[in-house]
Amino acid sequence: MKRSPKDGISPPNLFPAEPFDGFGPSKFRPFEEEIVGRKLRGKRPSRLRKGVQDHAPRLPGVYGMIDERGRIIYVGKAKNLRSRLLSYFRINSRDPKAGKIIQQTRMLVWEQTGDELAALLRELELIQTLRPRFNVLGLPGHQRHHYICIGKSPAAFVYIANKPTGKEQGIYGPLVTRAKSDEAVRRLNDWFKLRDCPQTVPMAFSDQPGLFPEDRSAKCMRYELLTCTGPCVGACSRKEYAVGVRGAKAFLEGRDRTILKKVKGMMDDAAAAFEFEKATSMRDRLQALEWLDARLSLLRQARDKNSFVYPLIGSDGCERWYLIHRGQVRAVCFAPITEEKFRRTAGLLAAIFIDRPEAVILADGVVDSVLLVAAWFRKHSDDRAKLMTKASALEKCTNPAGKSFT
Repeated sequence: MKRSPKDGISPPNLFPAEPFDGFGPSKFRPFEEEIVGRKLRGKRPSRLRKGVQDHAPRLPGVYGMIDERGRIIYVGKAKNLRSRLLSYFRINSRDPKAGKIIQQTRMLVWEQTGDELAALLRELELIQTLRPRFNVLGLPGHQRHHYICIGKSPAAFVYIANKPTGKEQGIYGPLVTRAKSDEAVRRLNDWFKLRDCPQTVPMAFSDQPGLFPEDRSAKCMRYELLTCTGPCVGACSRKEYAVGVRGAKAFLEGRDRTILKKVKGMMDDAAAAFEFEKATSMRDRLQALEWLDARLSLLRQARDKNSFVYPLIGSDGCERWYLIHRGQVRAVCFAPITEEKFRRTAGLLAAIFIDRPEAVILADGVVDSVLLVAAWFRKHSDDRAKLMTKASALEKCTNPAGKSFT
């Protein structure tokens, strides 16, 4: 599997050198909500544990671990801050990683949130902003985000890029698990008989002969194995090759999933004919393509269908509205109960629920947020019954007499 010639990775600045000076603002907290938190200092874990026992609330929130140099080394979230923080001091039952973290911790800091969803969103926000060492250390390369792309003519093909240029015919993702993506891309190029050689290899379509005929030879075995139409040897026309490109694009966009049925049929036929080696090969191909289809379908659904207002009553008894558009939590506000708050909320709804051109490339931080929201509603599927559209949210904002403030 060849990468795009412009594909490359520049090493990120993973570990900030600046001393920790607070979590900072959050877009997942109503602007009028008071921040409640605490800092505990202690050179020994026993002193920190005593502080947690005395002061940590049994409420949702986020917490951070600060080392002796004042650097934040870990950020976490909790449904119950007291219970979660005390688990770090249970030597016989804690995770080995938790032991390493607490041994390097000289200060504990936490911040309460209104509910568990706010804690999840705040944790993600802080990890992306602060990049604590123990949150990102050892993250394997295949877990980092990448994209599946279809290049431009002539002889486009499917490949993987860490940083697409935005000029490709199609960009799909981002995805994780690089090995699975590599396998799926190889299967797609084979099925649609697209080349996967470097772009430096010249193409020569049969309907565009050169002025002087050349004796060309295939640059790899795929043409001989009938898994490539051979544009490098002029074995196909530009129109014939484009059929395969359109087929790959239709699959990646979810418009044509015929390939899955065909591969499954070939697998079943081979098994029925006792051709087990062929059946195994078809099974492997099917699994790779089904994984890719499921992942891209999840991303499409999360972005296209998740636009609503999600009312959620927190542990403090207050109702917060999560304004979710195209899978992202764009803002959080308290449920309006006064004319002033209604007008402010109406303006917020109008600003957020507006049709904007979708970004060609879904950024890493965005996709994490989109997938977090999707996972939340898979776990709390019953909450979908109380979701509100923009119109129903505005309608609900009425004064006690039933008169709308609009």
